[in-house]
Amino acid sequence: MISKKMENMVANSSAIRAMFEEGNRLAQIYGPENVFDFSLGNPNVPAPESVKNAIKALLDEEDPVVLHGYTNSNAGYEDVRSAVAQSLNERFGTDFEARNITMTVGAAGGLNVILKSLLNPGDEVIVFAPYFGEYRSYTNNYDGILVEISPDTETFQPKLDEFETKITPRTKAVIVNTPNNPTGVVYSEDTIRKMAGIMEAKQKEYGTDIYLISDEPYRELAYDGVEVPYLTKYYDNTVVGYSYSKSLSLPGERIGYLVIPDEAADSEKLIAAANVATRILGFVNAPTLQQKVVKACLNEKTDISFYNRNRETLYNGLKELGFECIKPEGAFYLFVKSPVEDEKAFCAAAKKYNILVVPGSSFGCPGYVRIAYCVSYETIVNSLPGFAKLAEEYR
Repeated sequence: MISKKMENMVANSSAIRAMFEEGNRLAQIYGPENVFDFSLGNPNVPAPESVKNAIKALLDEEDPVVLHGYTNSNAGYEDVRSAVAQSLNERFGTDFEARNITMTVGAAGGLNVILKSLLNPGDEVIVFAPYFGEYRSYTNNYDGILVEISPDTETFQPKLDEFETKITPRTKAVIVNTPNNPTGVVYSEDTIRKMAGIMEAKQKEYGTDIYLISDEPYRELAYDGVEVPYLTKYYDNTVVGYSYSKSLSLPGERIGYLVIPDEAADSEKLIAAANVATRILGFVNAPTLQQKVVKACLNEKTDISFYNRNRETLYNGLKELGFECIKPEGAFYLFVKSPVEDEKAFCAAAKKYNILVVPGSSFGCPGYVRIAYCVSYETIVNSLPGFAKLAEEYR
């Protein structure tokens, strides 16, 4: 028999992954060109050419025993961590060193490392709906309790008044994700400043440390000149989790990092704990070849003009058909209001036209659906007649 905890996790397995698998099934029946799978945030834009060149050069020039071996520190290669720290300092005016960086198995691995390092059973982790549904599983992994802040469906900025009332002496961490999955909203600097002020006041009131965990896989995907605030500049107890999955289109390579600033409470112990957590969670160290690759490509970015064209075409097309959604400022998702209260029924109706979208209840926000537009432009264009039929069905 599997564990009781896993029984619950299996029963509530990711709707995103289930929809993706359904897309593969439909593609075998109707042909991939006739299935419009918007379920998974799997980048369609290839990695920059420099990534391929870096891999070739590393394989030709590096000692293979060293390149494919364990790193001396579970935190990763020192030269890679130094390069990441220097890059951040140049971009954001920070003052990080190699010790502040822990290379991780993607952003998900990083979140598990930092939550393992922080949580005692019963500690509370606050999230702002809509939020990436795996935060619940990651918190549950360490017997923490997820506390949801209900969504502001007008702006999708965090509800700070509710946030203030839900911080308790058991609050250990707050997770923010900006640009946000699933809405594409970027939390404003004003929002971040007010959030930091609330957390500072609550720390003093309760005599506790509350950590702000900034989950940033979409940082580089921001449109129309929108600035994404770097959160360590607003609140000392901030930990940043980053991934190259979207910025370099490397989701399957599982490479990212944590930033634990010296200003964070108990920073030395927290850095040491993250190092140990990387080992005892079974990661041991982040993929060694990919560590070297990202060091060589720190100044590279995915060409987001491809995503922007998809964003504009899909957003404008759906608005013309009468669908309601906020225009995303970043990431590659549209969060569309369902024309009926039961958005799962709407998702089922969309499948009749081979359109696959994810119910908003997976993100703590029923009544909406998420559309991942990190697909080919042809998929966007060819899906619009199906969306038109779907709109007519509910008109």
